[in-house]
Amino acid sequence: MKIIPAIDIIEGKCVRLSKGDYNTKKVYNENPVEVAKEFEDHGIKYLHLVDLDGAKSKHIVNQKVLENIARETSLQIDFGGGLKTEKDIETAFNSGAQQITIGSIAIQDPEFCYNIIGKYGSEKIILGADCENRKIKTSGWLEESNTEVVDFIEGYKKKGIKYVICTDISKDGMLAGPSRELYEEIIGKTSVQLIASGGISGIEDVYAMKEIGCSGTIIGKAIYEGKIQLDELKKLIENA
Repeated sequence: MKIIPAIDIIEGKCVRLSKGDYNTKKVYNENPVEVAKEFEDHGIKYLHLVDLDGAKSKHIVNQKVLENIARETSLQIDFGGGLKTEKDIETAFNSGAQQITIGSIAIQDPEFCYNIIGKYGSEKIILGADCENRKIKTSGWLEESNTEVVDFIEGYKKKGIKYVICTDISKDGMLAGPSRELYEEIIGKTSVQLIASGGISGIEDVYAMKEIGCSGTIIGKAIYEGKIQLDELKKLIENA
């Protein structure tokens, strides 16, 4: 299972939100490259980088942060937030992303996304399935849809999607444990490579996500608040 720390960016700074609420913003480091280097120093190979300004603005904003992290580390970066056009997607890849996450646009313009999957391939495109009460939310989690999360994932699997990041918004940033039952259901019904996101509160939650068959786990606030030590993740990675 991949251990994937998250760096969320607002105004070029490393921040975290609670339940996606921009009013709860807490800045943890003004230099995201420092954070990324510390991850790499502890044996971590993957990074989930989210442009929160981009998600809100509906176009890529913080590509310079992506460029800097890609240039100064060897982390394999998946990048999301504000990727609405092919130009935005090309910018992300040209700036150093190995994968990109399509979220809002996957609801708003499915045909565009099917074409993107066909053009770049299933190894490069991750489906972002961010939900609250099992309904997909978009635009930095500011807009609701009527699309049920399992149906959404199953539909994209039929179009070639292999990797899915699922965030239960009610759990995100709350350090109250992940949505194990939801993730078990998604894995059981769709057989996608599921990357769990949201609610990780300690190292035991990481092991639980491995136990149920997740292909990766994204960890954010638990690292920044010291609930999980990077040395613990280093040991887990080495043992694996």
